[in-house]
Amino acid sequence: MLDSYFPILLFILVGAVVGMVPIALGSGISRLLGVHRPDSEKLSPYECGFEAFEDARMKFDVRYYLIAILFILFDLEIAFLFPWAIVLQEIGMFGFLAMVVFLAILVVGFIYEWKKGALEWD
Repeated sequence: MLDSYFPILLFILVGAVVGMVPIALGSGISRLLGVHRPDSEKLSPYECGFEAFEDARMKFDVRYYLIAILFILFDLEIAFLFPWAIVLQEIGMFGFLAMVVFLAILVVGFIYEWKKGALEWD
């Protein structure tokens, strides 16, 4: 009975070793070479040009999340257009009309969000 579980246990152990060895090896090499002590130049602000003035865990406005979710929503729906465009010749008029209905629903949702002011950033 337990013999049938041995391959699963072996798989878990090999996976754990494969996951842990690079981490331990990288940490050991880093400590050996002294890379774990960055200088002040490496800790200085990058790209933004000024020091952080608040805690990184500050609360964000809910509108930020709304804009992000809307972006993901519309971006994923646009991703459906690529495979549809590839097989448009094969699916014919039915596939074309299905995409027209899909895009019409997308446009109605976009207009609704626009009219509600969800895309405005005050």
